[in-house]
Amino acid sequence: MHRTIFTTPIVNDLLRGFSLAFLKLSGWKLDGALPPDQGKCVLIAAPHTSNWDLPYTLMVAFALRLTPYWMGKAEIFRNPFGSLMRWLGGIAVDRSQSNNLVAASADAIKAADGAVQLIVPPEGTRSKTRYWKTGFYWIAVTAEVPIVMAYMDYPRKLSGLGPVFKPTGDVDADMVAIKQFYAQFKGKNWRQFDAAS
Repeated sequence: MHRTIFTTPIVNDLLRGFSLAFLKLSGWKLDGALPPDQGKCVLIAAPHTSNWDLPYTLMVAFALRLTPYWMGKAEIFRNPFGSLMRWLGGIAVDRSQSNNLVAASADAIKAADGAVQLIVPPEGTRSKTRYWKTGFYWIAVTAEVPIVMAYMDYPRKLSGLGPVFKPTGDVDADMVAIKQFYAQFKGKNWRQFDAAS
């Protein structure tokens, strides 16, 4: 995986201090931590309903000492911001192409020589959607890593890491269990999020 802001010495420490201070001053509380043996995992990022999710997610990642990568639409990686987005941990996804994103993502996790947490929003969009995409699930299955259920609840100003979920291979049953956990949280534009579908 490419070098990011999270693996850049000094910058990481400075931004962690800023993130902790900003989150505290703005009333956000953090909960949970990444278990020591889960350096490689897929992080669900839900609910994902606003552009504000990215800066808050980055600050929470600094505060919790994560080394995350995230997937974003290819358009935001165009010049002049492409290099910055990659340095922030971004991986460009061309949603118009039918490529094997699951296999490529899983291979990248396996090949990484250190800790890597791939953040994937299951909705695949900030717009209202009734169905979650299962890419995050199959990436975890293919890479043979667990899923960590990360969340952001705007009304309570609460964010953190929930339980570690080990996929069984029964995607339908597993998705029901995962969505049950997320039903308690509300995103910034919470009417766009439907964990019951």
